Amino acid sequence: MKIVCLVKFISDVANFLYDYEKNVLVRENVKLILNPDDACALAFALEVKARRPDTFVEIVTMAPASVLPLVEDLLRRNADRAVIISDRLFSGSDTYVTSKIIARYLENTEYDIILTGTHSLDGDTSHVPSQVAELLKMEQMSNIVRVYDESLQGKTVIVEADTDKTISKYEIALPCILSIGKDSKYKLPFVRYKDLELDVNDRVSVIKNENLSFSEAEVGLQGSLTKVKRTFARKLQSKEKTVVCNDEEGIETVYNFLKSKGFV
Repeated sequence: MKIVCLVKFISDVANFLYDYEKNVLVRENVKLILNPDDACALAFALEVKARRPDTFVEIVTMAPASVLPLVEDLLRRNADRAVIISDRLFSGSDTYVTSKIIARYLENTEYDIILTGTHSLDGDTSHVPSQVAELLKMEQMSNIVRVYDESLQGKTVIVEADTDKTISKYEIALPCILSIGKDSKYKLPFVRYKDLELDVNDRVSVIKNENLSFSEAEVGLQGSLTKVKRTFARKLQSKEKTVVCNDEEGIETVYNFLKSKGFV
């Protein structure tokens, strides 16, 4: 079985940079981290591989070349291959264009199932998985909290998805795209000590536009159907906190607080 994991490296929320002139996130020369939901998707793939060693796990990411050390770190966790889709021409691509670029690569790639995260912390639109599925003409489901990996041996896969009000079970035809959420509790394994310096460079491929053959008008800001109109930094206000002791004075403080809120 071959599993493709689509992952995204996002700006560290504590140190992100934004180009206010072009209204796009700056992803080059800034600290990036693996998107948490995507980490869950990759974690599940590696769990499958741990149980079935003949499983092949390929990581695919569209990102600047600076993510190479982060990609190598993921390979050291027992993934088999990684593909970085990177070209200056792709800079500023919206979710529609990003989906086209990723789908074009996948059109010429063999796989049994594609895994992604449900949300990304720097966008949260969840557009890309469903748009890639539409372009590849396959089923897609989001908010997956459990995948019955034993079902992967057939022509369908059984999953559980969070539908807000309930956890529902579905059976989906393969190949398909499953978008896994952080509530799935799948956790990436740590890199083993002996593999910390393992050379995995020969397992990384960089795909450029010369391999995908898009025109300049099809990608980047020119090809994007959506533009960010306005961006602002959200200001978080810290709330005052009162710490009380478990004594008469503390009890009186809590009582007066609850009384002021109308609870007593």
